[in-house]
Amino acid sequence: MTTAELSDTFTIGGDLPVHRLGYGAMQLPGPGVWGEPADRAAAVRVVQAAVEQGVDFIDTADSYGPEISEQIIAEALHPYADGLVIATKAGLTRQGPGIWTPVGRPAYLKQQVELSLRHLKVDRIDLIQLHRIDPEVPLADQLGAFAELKADGKVRHIGVSEVSVEELKAAREVTEIVSVQNLYNLTTRQSQDVLDYATAEGIAFIPWFPIATGNLAAPDSPVADIARELDATPSQVALAWLLQKSPVILPIPGTKSVDHLTENLGAAGVRLSSEDMARLDALA
Repeated sequence: MTTAELSDTFTIGGDLPVHRLGYGAMQLPGPGVWGEPADRAAAVRVVQAAVEQGVDFIDTADSYGPEISEQIIAEALHPYADGLVIATKAGLTRQGPGIWTPVGRPAYLKQQVELSLRHLKVDRIDLIQLHRIDPEVPLADQLGAFAELKADGKVRHIGVSEVSVEELKAAREVTEIVSVQNLYNLTTRQSQDVLDYATAEGIAFIPWFPIATGNLAAPDSPVADIARELDATPSQVALAWLLQKSPVILPIPGTKSVDHLTENLGAAGVRLSSEDMARLDALA
């Protein structure tokens, strides 16, 4: 059994079973998620290593690079193994390193999905996610563009990112929503209500920036104490906490390093006791 396979499974949309510990491809491009990586061969290698270690859920976006993350994934893995699920996103435009601007015009979103199909070298996107809601465009129009692509067979499932419970409910009135991707980790839990709703409804919750131990990893912190007790790293403890927090959570830690990737995936084998979970829950 490979490392990621220890993280149990979740079935996205009722028909896409994946191991719950995946890989997030945001860090593959250059600084500021912009341009080519310093070492493209190394970026290709880390994606290949993720799959070799059992990852079968990869999350990316058209805006990572832009386009470069999707292209690296295709270079690394195409033709894709059976059962590999690749999720991407559209709805954020890029004007430079670290600059992100929402654009939700239906024609633009459709164009970007067509480009993602080309860059990923697939006929259908497994999971397309609205990267951000554009406040200038009705939500029904934004998600409606994806729903039309789904009807055309170019999209399998639809998700949303950085939404409130109210926005998630509104999205579900437009089309079926199988996933939500919000910022959530050991130190940042403002989306707890969204996680609770997703858990109750069986919607995949994909926490971006899942490792944020920060000062909690200081030598005298509870995270560090638990890590020592379990012969694990603080990052592994943070990921294990997510995996045990809810059965719908699919953490997608990202990295450019194979060694760091291997460390992250090692979290699949870390088991926290109820006492450990309580200590970590109390840090919020």
